[in-house]
Amino acid sequence: MVKVMIPPAEFAERVERLRSLMKSQGIDICFIYGDEYRKENLRYISNYWPIFERGAAIVSMEGEPIVLAAPEGEMVCREMSAWPDIRMVPDFACVTVPDEIEYPHANYTNFKAVFQRFGQFRKMAIVGLDAMSHDVLLTIKNSLPDHAEVVDGNDLLFQLRMKKSTNEIACLKEAARIADAGYEALLKEAKIGRTEKQLSAAAHDAAFREGAELIPFCLVSSGQRVNSIIGRATDKVIEDGDMVMAALSVQYQGYVATINFPFVVGRMSNEQKAFIDLLIQAEDIALAHLKAGESQSELVKAVKAYFEKQQVSQYDLYPPLHGCGVAEAESPYPNERTTGVFEAGMTVNTDISLFGHPHGSNRIEECLIVTEQGYEPMSKLVRQLSKEWKERGSIQVLK
Repeated sequence: MVKVMIPPAEFAERVERLRSLMKSQGIDICFIYGDEYRKENLRYISNYWPIFERGAAIVSMEGEPIVLAAPEGEMVCREMSAWPDIRMVPDFACVTVPDEIEYPHANYTNFKAVFQRFGQFRKMAIVGLDAMSHDVLLTIKNSLPDHAEVVDGNDLLFQLRMKKSTNEIACLKEAARIADAGYEALLKEAKIGRTEKQLSAAAHDAAFREGAELIPFCLVSSGQRVNSIIGRATDKVIEDGDMVMAALSVQYQGYVATINFPFVVGRMSNEQKAFIDLLIQAEDIALAHLKAGESQSELVKAVKAYFEKQQVSQYDLYPPLHGCGVAEAESPYPNERTTGVFEAGMTVNTDISLFGHPHGSNRIEECLIVTEQGYEPMSKLVRQLSKEWKERGSIQVLK
């Protein structure tokens, strides 16, 4: 099987698109920050994903980007980076400690020396201001040329990431395929007497065997714990009649697909079935509004109107859809006031949920590509489970 990945030429094309946005806003330099926990923008522009440490890519109007890393992760940076000019800065060492760590063999530079390469520039945008520590930001600002202005550049990358290329969609499809395999393993493990952790372990094992590079999360809660909304798996034993809320998120080549389908282990009550029916009907309503050119807010309004008609609005806690890509949740994340429309090439997750309902709490989540005709599912499993439920009122794999 040919490995799906983002080719070097696409990283170069992303830089050129970024430069066009920079030029339109009078920005000379773009400093794109990332670390192990907020990796999405740095991974998008450079393919580098730090471990323990911080990193950055600096894009100017000419030449290839400079990638900044820290000594412990230098080799993994050189292994991953789409750009060969890689430099070490002491400020990017281990993210989680305040101590100054000594690396006696490190070939360090500093921010000031790096910025001098670009001459007397006037305006620098920082992508990742919200994720950067105050100390690092202060050091960066003190290293800039005189009179250089710093602005928030987050919107630059949000714009670039909104619509996906053919290669990005291929990576998301592979992530969804892996998520399907993990979720099916979780469903097969879902028996009376199993623990939530055992379900999670089955999903992790299957997903990594299929090629996942990371499981950003595997949420499993059962019985009354489903009200926790995003509960981690515990040692709780699953009992007869327990509803299970299980969401599996899989990362492949930096791209994240998430799936969730509600189910009950053992004997299901009529009230539980009616609750799951509510979620499935709400997702069908959302999917009917998912198409290039359609208003994003109308999809949200349609789902909320259905919940209001069914008198369950008090359990509807957040919007029913968000974008997906190099982050599990990214733009667009529309609400009833959003003015944008869906465009072909956007990738989104439905996130149809009700929490705190007397007969259960749960969500349906699946990854979809917006097309001119409507949408294309990336997860075959969620579509299959939805079809089975409508035909049988149950999920076959649980039998």
